Amino acid sequence: MKRRTFIKNAGITGGMMMISPLSGKLQPSDSYDFPLIDLHVHLTNTFTIDQAMDLAEKRKVKFGIVEHPAVWAIKNDADLKKHIEKLRKYPVFIGLQPMTTGWDKNFSPEMLAKLDYVLMDPQTVPDGKGDYLRIWNFDTYVENTEEFMERYMEHCLNVLNKEPINIFGWPLFLPVCIARDYYTLWTEKRMQQIITAAKARKIAIEINDMSHTPHDKFILMAKEQGLKFTFGSDSRNSNAGRLDYSKAVAKKCGLKKEDFYIPGTKL
Repeated sequence: MKRRTFIKNAGITGGMMMISPLSGKLQPSDSYDFPLIDLHVHLTNTFTIDQAMDLAEKRKVKFGIVEHPAVWAIKNDADLKKHIEKLRKYPVFIGLQPMTTGWDKNFSPEMLAKLDYVLMDPQTVPDGKGDYLRIWNFDTYVENTEEFMERYMEHCLNVLNKEPINIFGWPLFLPVCIARDYYTLWTEKRMQQIITAAKARKIAIEINDMSHTPHDKFILMAKEQGLKFTFGSDSRNSNAGRLDYSKAVAKKCGLKKEDFYIPGTKL
């Protein structure tokens, strides 16, 4: 099954609001001190590049288009070349969103260098038995919370320490079944481990509009330590570029233009 194709936007938003009480208090504004760029937009048969461009113009937001390197999407250099050439005629950034570690072995360094950026999240978590927990699924079951968090943290750090990426997506996301313990599970120690690893390799942190993560405490910690941020809607429809949570929490945390990573610039 393609990732998240089964998720209805209304349902996922309702499931994730519980982990971000800020979302009900923040009011977006029409004036911002930072660029409006959504680097986490997917195209589909029903959401085409032309529709995305119309929406970008309407919302005054620049888009970054990502696709998954996978057997059902981009498998090799030839597929990646077609993906890049198709999009280069449009005013968008072009990226990949890998789902599992080791994804880059199917591509040459020369072809990967033609991308504007690579965004990866840690939601496909190895279960230790040769399979994966796909923690965005509503029916993800966590039997032992602390054991899961240890495995999840190990996976997060593997992504940050080893994968050739520019952006760490969906930071601090938790499965719905344990999301009520968000503030207890995301201890300062765990958050600092993620920040330290991202800083060491100059990886930007996505402020994800779909999941409403991360929260302001993490953003302020990361900002103080010099990390950069991006916005991402993870949209496949007209939600692209809306970014209500992302803009509001960024403004609340005092983020400025210099706090954001823009593909093609130094982190």
